[in-house]
Amino acid sequence: MRIEADYDRCEGHGQCEERAPAIFELDDDGYLTHHYEGQDLPAELEGAGRGAVAVCPVAALRLAEGT
Repeated sequence: MRIEADYDRCEGHGQCEERAPAIFELDDDGYLTHHYEGQDLPAELEGAGRGAVAVCPVAALRLAEGT
């Protein structure tokens, strides 16, 4: 499972970072870092990743399953 981030849509609310800090991080200016960009998430992080996608208030994250 992969998560794709739309960086133009991201407004830096930080919900993803709260839900999945091993996957997402916001810098001091609110810019998103996706630690697994272009990679499959480790199985143990899939639940947190799904949760982060679900809580994003601007739908800047999307599941890309089967990649």
